[in-house]
Amino acid sequence: MKNLHLPLPTETYDDLRREAEKSQVPATSMARQAIQAWLAARKRAERKQAIAAYAARMAGTEFDLDRALEDATLEVLREAEIR
Repeated sequence: MKNLHLPLPTETYDDLRREAEKSQVPATSMARQAIQAWLAARKRAERKQAIAAYAARMAGTEFDLDRALEDATLEVLREAEIR
């Protein structure tokens, strides 16, 4: 583990302390979890953006979705929706 000195605005600090007391969880644990969740969300967003950029670059190329596969998938989804 590494330590990070993180100055917080007074209101944020007070809110964090209140939530920590209410939930009986140390404020440092809450802050760690919040930062980890934010970083994970950023990674997911970056991955999603990279996939979308790749799909846009590959659209219309030989690496684009196979039309027959796309049609078959849509047919299966329609049948599942009807059921």
